[in-house]
Amino acid sequence: MELSTEYWYLLPIAIGIATIAMSSGIGGAVFFSPLFMLALGLDPQIAIGAALATELAGFGSGLVAYLKARLIDFSLARKLLLFSVPAAIIGSLYADRVPAVVLKAIFAVGLIFIGTQLFSAWRKEEREKHEQATREEFAESFESELTDKQGKVYRYTICNPWMGKSFAAIGGGFVGMISVGLAELQEYHLVARCRVPTPVAVATSIFVVVVTVLAASVGHFYEFFHEGGDVLNQVINIIIFTVPGVIIGGQIGPKLQSLVPEDKMKVAISIAFLLIGAFMLYTLV
Repeated sequence: MELSTEYWYLLPIAIGIATIAMSSGIGGAVFFSPLFMLALGLDPQIAIGAALATELAGFGSGLVAYLKARLIDFSLARKLLLFSVPAAIIGSLYADRVPAVVLKAIFAVGLIFIGTQLFSAWRKEEREKHEQATREEFAESFESELTDKQGKVYRYTICNPWMGKSFAAIGGGFVGMISVGLAELQEYHLVARCRVPTPVAVATSIFVVVVTVLAASVGHFYEFFHEGGDVLNQVINIIIFTVPGVIIGGQIGPKLQSLVPEDKMKVAISIAFLLIGAFMLYTLV
């Protein structure tokens, strides 16, 4: 194996991507997979495996920060993991049987759908922002309560629990196949549909994603080590720069999350999804 500094520029890029991912709860692989496939021209399977390894390191770093902040709803996380982990393992086992163009198309369409839903949810919230009745109902009717390290109390209700479990299974399968999907679907369900406070939704989502990605990565890493040679060498030369970058960004992101207004974060995320998805579809034509 020969180490190379060819991908040195991925270090600052990884810091930026991880900062955005940790502050929004969106999987970093949603940015790394297009970067690896489009900018570096990597084979989708190599790009997905490298993105999973990078995402695992970044989310693991961010998870430590959110654990310290006591923002994770572990009860909700356990319910989602029962569906996401088995689906991720199955997805990783069948990933190599799906043509690369199909993986890219699924990835792109999924991003556009989620981006549209997040933007629509934000528009609806803007219309209802000044309705006193809605605010009073939200303040008085809730099923879950969480107090963070700073003593701030969050009250919320997990709506459509079976939708959340279904999304966990679908998202887990997508994580195993294309490295993305779980965090994005959870963002849609918890934030856009159920209006769970963003800090709690982000922290819980990151915990679920870390465990699920770890399960999904086993199959991909086995394939890399089994093949060895140029494939393994290329993956290692990429992650020696992306992993340190996402670990750094993983500590910056949670701090940024507390500073950026929730509505602006939702708009930024939805626009990013739409643009990336559209660009991915464009490259398929």
